[in-house]
Amino acid sequence: MTGRLEGKVAFITGGGSGIGEATAHRFAEEQATVVICGRRKDMVEGVAAAIRAKGGKAEAVQVDVSDEAQYTGAINDAAQRLGHLDILVNNAMAYSVGPIERTSTPDWHSNFSTTVDGTFWGTRAAMQLMQKQGTGGSIVNVSSICALFGAAYMAGYSAAKAAIINFSRAVAAEGGARNIRCNVVIPGTIETPPMAGMLKDEEARRKTGKLIPMRRVGQPLEVANAILFLASDEASYVNGAALSVDGGQASTLVIAAALD
Repeated sequence: MTGRLEGKVAFITGGGSGIGEATAHRFAEEQATVVICGRRKDMVEGVAAAIRAKGGKAEAVQVDVSDEAQYTGAINDAAQRLGHLDILVNNAMAYSVGPIERTSTPDWHSNFSTTVDGTFWGTRAAMQLMQKQGTGGSIVNVSSICALFGAAYMAGYSAAKAAIINFSRAVAAEGGARNIRCNVVIPGTIETPPMAGMLKDEEARRKTGKLIPMRRVGQPLEVANAILFLASDEASYVNGAALSVDGGQASTLVIAAALD
């Protein structure tokens, strides 16, 4: 432990697996007190227990981020219980898959209730707390490479994740004068539970890797390290940034990588 987040309280949504879980571990390793939020009680409690077993400080809260009262209540309760809130990571998301012409209105809305509404509710609550504390803070929102391109059969998810990028810029513009920073990470193809179908075997992994300049799929820890940087005081003058963590995937034509 090097203490880059020593004395700070961090609230992380979608912390039961994948990028959220990796971020919780990295924050705890840097001596933050971590509040891990998720819908599945067993998963978030398991992550918190693993962190405590290594000597870190962590607690779990079962929350549905698509429920405004639940989510904002959990953030405010954590700040009151622990004395302050310094970092918020909006990582929770939900998505539907299917062609646009067969996407129902409820399916469309399901992409926004957690990803966009939840990010708004959490950010608003965090900004209120951070302003009241007078010390500022850092908000890191998690988008997706799908926000940058048209992703077939994932129109709702892509639109929701695109909204996160511009919303975060607005937060940065409003919060900067109060030392409340807001930045975005944009993961590419990362080995997380939602990607299990695409990466079901080594052949599928190899084909997917061919579409990425670094020729491999990313790991949750690699995104967590970027989130850690943006959350820490090392990024004290970084505000409104959108940082791609994708092995160069967004920087090249897919066909060029596939033919190499």
